[in-house]
Amino acid sequence: MATQNAINGRDSPKLHFVLVPPMAQGHTIPMIDMARLLASRGVHVSVITTSLNAARIKTVIDRVKASQLPIQFVSLSFPCSIVGLPEGCENIDTLPSNDHLKSFLDACALLGEPLILHLKEQKLPPSCIISYFCHIWTGDVAREFRIPRFAFNGFGGFSTLCRHIVLTNELYKNISDEMEVVVVPGFPHHLELPKGQLPSNVGGRGMDKFFEELKEDQPRLDGIIINTFDDLEALYIESYQKAIAKKVWTIGPMSLYNKDAADMAARGNLASIDGNRCLRWLDSMKPSSVIYVSFGSIASPIPPQLVEIGLGLEASNRPFIWVIKAGDKSPEVEKWLSEGFEERVRSRGLIIRGWAPQVMILSHPAIGGFMTHCGWNSTLEGVATGVPMITWPHFGEQFLNEKLMVEVLKIGVAVGVKKMTRWGIKNSEVLVKRKDVQKAVSALMDEGEDGVERKKRVRKMGEKARKAMEEGGSSYGNMTLLAKHVQRLQTNMLAPA
Repeated sequence: MATQNAINGRDSPKLHFVLVPPMAQGHTIPMIDMARLLASRGVHVSVITTSLNAARIKTVIDRVKASQLPIQFVSLSFPCSIVGLPEGCENIDTLPSNDHLKSFLDACALLGEPLILHLKEQKLPPSCIISYFCHIWTGDVAREFRIPRFAFNGFGGFSTLCRHIVLTNELYKNISDEMEVVVVPGFPHHLELPKGQLPSNVGGRGMDKFFEELKEDQPRLDGIIINTFDDLEALYIESYQKAIAKKVWTIGPMSLYNKDAADMAARGNLASIDGNRCLRWLDSMKPSSVIYVSFGSIASPIPPQLVEIGLGLEASNRPFIWVIKAGDKSPEVEKWLSEGFEERVRSRGLIIRGWAPQVMILSHPAIGGFMTHCGWNSTLEGVATGVPMITWPHFGEQFLNEKLMVEVLKIGVAVGVKKMTRWGIKNSEVLVKRKDVQKAVSALMDEGEDGVERKKRVRKMGEKARKAMEEGGSSYGNMTLLAKHVQRLQTNMLAPA
């Protein structure tokens, strides 16, 4: 309570943070965690969403209302038809292909005027905007109200710094071979990657011009907010801060706000399995015996690849929870599952079709490993819960997150995939065989010296993550400093000339 009073003192203007998440599930989740963290410290928060996306997180919204936290979810009408998108395309994972991404971003930009009108009608004026880094249009909203704007990019410090160096130095130029090794200049330590694994701008019609605009927008930002913590990535955060000459606020792992099973189960989309059933199944397993397999909300392995994953898990003879997203379900896979596989693994395998309560699962003592696509959200959740990982990057910055987990922190085992799958482009190749899955599971769950040391390292990092979020911790303190910084700016703006 002392901290809350320090943020919202009697003589200080009340703070109203406006959060504009991306319309992408993996990045929306941490921004809702951010809203709850701010609101628990006495800050009024408005979370901007759309009707379809609000329906997806209805359970979260209901729990927030029941908690009486000062959070308002503002549902704006998403203008699909105006930009030529099919109705209902209000989230990245609903787009037919990446050729529609520019139209999707254009539709997001059209939310600017409705948002300004909404904020003008509120009794409590906005104090600042925290928006996804691709929402350049929120700059116009911030300028309308003469308030600061901070960008949230949903990535970690390691990959954010690397991406900045790669794009600033145009390391792609004059390199045609995808396997040619590129050394990243100016990184805090030696870092090299094949060209095909370097972080790049997402392709698609019209995106080159958009990324130029994004580059031009960066100097207008008042700072960057990253979901990480200093004990994990201080070296990269400090270097990135110097490179961009902007304040970078580390306030994670924000998933740790969710402490009880109900909050964990409600986090994100509507879960496709009853939380109690999932917990009962986990309770029946031995500590640290279960491998959890999930590839996030966008990566979509083809049916033959899913079969290889299943057969590798079966051959490992380990208990497992395997999440098969709604978009991955196909008659071919369903037939294979029902014609023998599910029966053969019934005693030790739980298959979740759709959305899984990931943080709840990872937090359970029965979980001993996590096979992940290395999206930052999932990677950080694995770190925060002290679970070692099998890394299977697909696209974007995920190969960099694998580097951090496997080579730098030494808390992961690589499944061995070398080739990037381009988001939005259908892949027809099986990149990982069943024997690779079996080998990675055995290596991760091994009780030999390497396995024991790996588990010790990740558990120690998990403890540091929890301390960072507690009062007196670095992320807790940074949240306070961020709020006080906005409060000072607001006080100065309201002061008579």
